[in-house]
Amino acid sequence: MSVYHDEVEIEDFEYDEEEEMYYYPCPCGDRFQISREELIAGEEVATCPSCSLIVKVIYDPEAFAAEQDETEAVAGKATDQLEKN
Repeated sequence: MSVYHDEVEIEDFEYDEEEEMYYYPCPCGDRFQISREELIAGEEVATCPSCSLIVKVIYDPEAFAAEQDETEAVAGKATDQLEKN
């Protein structure tokens, strides 16, 4: 069983679109991090690369996966349109 430093809602994390990573400040001065891919896979623990602290990420995995499916569908349609032209 893990001991979480805190439980933090995904809305409180900062999202880096380029890296597809979510970040949240850690008391050690670094940042907790969790990737979009990890969240889609159902992971709920964000880690700090500089210390042993971890936080539990509070989010709805089903809504997150649905958002990913929607994003992929839009990207697929754009690709189809490009191929038609």
